[in-house]
Amino acid sequence: MIGIDLNTVEEDEEEGGPSAEPPRGTVCLELWHACAGRVGSLPRKGSAVVYLPEGHLEHIGEAAGAVPPHVFCRVVDVNLQADPAMDEVYAQVSLVVDDEEAKRRMRPGESEEACEGDSEDTDAAKRRARMPHMFCKTLTASDTSTHGGFSVPRRAAEDCFPPLDYNLQRPSQELVTKDLHGTEWRFRHIYRGQPRRHLLTTGWSAFVNKKKLVSGDAVLFLRDEDGVLRLGVRRAAQLKNVSPFPALFNQDSSLSSLGNVAHAVAVKNIFHIYYNPRYFADCFHNHLSCLY
Repeated sequence: MIGIDLNTVEEDEEEGGPSAEPPRGTVCLELWHACAGRVGSLPRKGSAVVYLPEGHLEHIGEAAGAVPPHVFCRVVDVNLQADPAMDEVYAQVSLVVDDEEAKRRMRPGESEEACEGDSEDTDAAKRRARMPHMFCKTLTASDTSTHGGFSVPRRAAEDCFPPLDYNLQRPSQELVTKDLHGTEWRFRHIYRGQPRRHLLTTGWSAFVNKKKLVSGDAVLFLRDEDGVLRLGVRRAAQLKNVSPFPALFNQDSSLSSLGNVAHAVAVKNIFHIYYNPRYFADCFHNHLSCLY
């Protein structure tokens, strides 16, 4: 959606930061999917999958070691999360070895071909159908300037934000939004200028600075069924040398070490696969294939 370019905002800015962050928990599913965009099929909890270490190795740079070329597993959980530093959405898929599934697949007449399910795509389509009150805008240079504000297309503002009283000389209100982590952000929403336009002023620069947003990134607002206004970000897809895994995966060697995966497979402990849907969308299916 193309918005009005904003050069300056004359409003005196009294920058406010976010409220105290709540305990870390599960993110809003609708907002997660909105930030992720179109996501390929994610396995369901309880489904059977084949873990393919070779595809995993391409991203963590280790030798195969003692891990078999394919491991039949059961999905213990699928946890949708967001990186606390960059707000990048990711999925943590928890797996455990399933010997019974392996035996069943090795019986004569049993198919060893992985089948592709579209249940997750269907669910995502249903979520999009339930989210009519949402807009996404790519940030301009003025949207991210220190002395600027955020220019909102009128149709988007009227559809997603609470209504303003246009009978007032200078219509304005305070918007209270929640990001992926449940943290509240407050912005002053005004309607002014020649021609008149919707702007977010006070509080906006604090949000831009905290999230380290730059021109080319995108923000999206979503009003859910309960009337709660939610706010997410999408980093520019042209970033170079971006890992398909979340930052916590890259920083924690215990998560990325294939040796730990090999040990978990050997003793039948739970291990995790991490997937960032915004980058290298196909790589996830190179090391995890759904059976049913």
